[in-house]
Amino acid sequence: MRIGLLTEGGYPYVGGEGGVWCDRLVRGLDRHEFDVYAFSTGQVQEDTGWVDLPPQVQRVRTAPLWTAEEDGVVHGRRARRRFAEHYGELAAALCTADEPGTAEKPRAAEADRFANALHGLAELARDEGGLVAALRSEHAVRALERACRAPGARRTAREARVPDLLTVAGHLERALRPLSLDWYEEDGLGAVDLCHAASGGLAALPGLLARHFFGVPLLVTEYGVRLRTHYLTRPDASPAVRSLLAAFHGLLTAETYRAASYLVPGNAHARRWQERCGADRAKLRTIYPGLDATPFARVGGEDRPEDRKDRKDRKDRKDRKNRKDLADREQGENREKGERRGKREHAEPHTLVWIGRVEPAKDLVSLLHALAEVRAAEPGTRLRIVGRPSGPEGEAYLGHCRALAAQLFPDEADGPHAVGQNPVSFEELGGPGAETTADVHAGGTVTVLSSVVEGFPVGLIEAMFCGRATVSTDVGAVVEVIGGTGLVVPPRNPRALAEACVSLLRDPERRARLGEAARARALELFGVEQNVAAYHGLYLETVARTPVRRPVLDGAGDPQPFAAPAEAHVPGRWTEPTSRAVPTWAVETPEPVTETVR
Repeated sequence: MRIGLLTEGGYPYVGGEGGVWCDRLVRGLDRHEFDVYAFSTGQVQEDTGWVDLPPQVQRVRTAPLWTAEEDGVVHGRRARRRFAEHYGELAAALCTADEPGTAEKPRAAEADRFANALHGLAELARDEGGLVAALRSEHAVRALERACRAPGARRTAREARVPDLLTVAGHLERALRPLSLDWYEEDGLGAVDLCHAASGGLAALPGLLARHFFGVPLLVTEYGVRLRTHYLTRPDASPAVRSLLAAFHGLLTAETYRAASYLVPGNAHARRWQERCGADRAKLRTIYPGLDATPFARVGGEDRPEDRKDRKDRKDRKDRKNRKDLADREQGENREKGERRGKREHAEPHTLVWIGRVEPAKDLVSLLHALAEVRAAEPGTRLRIVGRPSGPEGEAYLGHCRALAAQLFPDEADGPHAVGQNPVSFEELGGPGAETTADVHAGGTVTVLSSVVEGFPVGLIEAMFCGRATVSTDVGAVVEVIGGTGLVVPPRNPRALAEACVSLLRDPERRARLGEAARARALELFGVEQNVAAYHGLYLETVARTPVRRPVLDGAGDPQPFAAPAEAHVPGRWTEPTSRAVPTWAVETPEPVTETVR
């Protein structure tokens, strides 16, 4: 099978979003061929290059979304009339669509109007060679203005002023750049058996056009719903800009969900968002992202001393079950165990571990305040914050957290002439003791997640692979991931977070039980093998339900059944075309009549 993998800012670029699971998927499905069609999001990403590609990747075609050069295409009078008609219809659909959040799915009239306009623009771009100049022209802005002033337009659209119209027109020009690409040819996306978009939004737009032009089935994976992201962006924009852009992305998402053969949410949280945005429940197939458990095996599978001791204690109790002094002996053993535990915990302070991107959504402020309450109950507890800031906002937030840690926890020193050390350490992966995430989890007692917004918590799964007990806030897909193998508290509640941490720090047996259960759950649900097998089955199911797009005809012009069997995709001599429509063994060959002369 030949798969067209569609990505935006991800695979095959180094460090691209979602690139890791795409790479594992491509390598795991080595029986198929892959053509990668990738959008880049910036010059820095293009300069970093690609990851090492496996041999099953036959072709890679890229295009920038962040810039578009003038294509030199000059439209004639007829082409300009077609552009004005289709762009005007698209703008009218944006201006008359329901306000975001007021309806579960767009009205059929607006959805059909948007789809017809989008396909009309795509056909015009294919016929004329591009739409870059037309989308940047004054005609586009005037068509948008007419749609906003037309009867039936929403109030927020009617209030749009010239700066708002220019902003929206500029955004539409960037969003519709994929229409002008030369990917939609018979030897391009028309040659694949299936398009798989690694995310929604603009990454799925080439798949929509491949389905429109060639009937190629489309599969869309969303580990984070892009439409939700668009609803949360541009908070400082005017109501008219937010409304029109939300309408565009809402209608594009609805058309993607309608045209896709299957939608693959990465978790129940994303699935609920897809249903809320109009997805047909019959098309949904939840597939968890696959993670490689091998790097964490040495931590999660190691035989720790407390594990060996717990197993020995259980065996001893079972052997002494029928003895009369069982109660006295267990009481004495528990008392000794408590004394040894207190000495060990006094000698080896507890360590809480947090790993992730440093940004306000992770709510490290609440975690620092929670640590203050934890240390009041369990003195000596330390916190390791391991991660890099995400952009300028993350840098500012990291500085704020450092200042708060210095304020809450003055450096501790053993004496007046000793140098103190803060119980909170801010580190990055690759440093001493933090070469890998497995090393960080190996040195921690409990892994903590304090986020107020979270999609699919990959960091929690890594902690589960390591057999560590976790304390998390109830956001995103956290509860779905950990099941009953960790403690969950409300977000923005430092006291609840501290109480959960203290309860685990004081109970090593419970930590061990939860850690073992977490590792077993992670290996069962979130391994890369399960992910690859699920996608392999879904690929076959999708193609099996798709009508033949290029039937082979015989000499009489009738369809020739079984002319392109599955083994035709496997390289070999049997894939070479043959002029015979009937196999040689099925042809009657008359035997010559001979006489024997005696």
